[in-house]
Amino acid sequence: MQPEMPEIHVEELKKDPEFLANIERLEKECKEQESVHKGYQLLDAQLVIEAPEDEINEIFTFIVNTAFDRLAEYLSEHKSFDVLGSEEERAIARAIYEHAIQRYSENDKKAAKEMFLVLHHTVNHEDLKEAMMIHACAVMAGMSFDDFVENLADVNDIDPHDPLAFFIRTFVQPNDILLTMYAKYVEEGKEMLKVLEEDGKKA
Repeated sequence: MQPEMPEIHVEELKKDPEFLANIERLEKECKEQESVHKGYQLLDAQLVIEAPEDEINEIFTFIVNTAFDRLAEYLSEHKSFDVLGSEEERAIARAIYEHAIQRYSENDKKAAKEMFLVLHHTVNHEDLKEAMMIHACAVMAGMSFDDFVENLADVNDIDPHDPLAFFIRTFVQPNDILLTMYAKYVEEGKEMLKVLEEDGKKA
């Protein structure tokens, strides 16, 4: 039998000086350190106490803008994101991924494809690299977001303790079979990434 999760009393937390001091500290630290990881911690805390929507949106904006600033730096320096070894770099990759998924769900396929390809290029985790290429290929093949979620992604056995649980990495077919099926789009994606690498060399 699973132990019961303690009930969160939102109104009590809103008055809890320790919890409020923690939020204040995170607000200060995420700005001072320009930390996406701290931004997500702050977002989680604000969501728990059901903070006003404008405050939530402000944190989202900070997370996305900071993540894309870091991405630009990493691309120009030919650095990759250590998604297992660094909480901060994992949070940056997560922010870019979540933004790409949002774009995909809004049918902005060009932006989604580019972000998935950039993640494929910049993460240093082979399984995640393959998953990002599969995302990009699905977009290039014209698959709708709903179709992707319902018929290609396999999100039934996500381990909440997996540090990469925020990324869809399992599909209805093994990665190698999907990458073979999508071979034409894989080549297309690699050609697009060559342009990115060339631009990086010129910078």
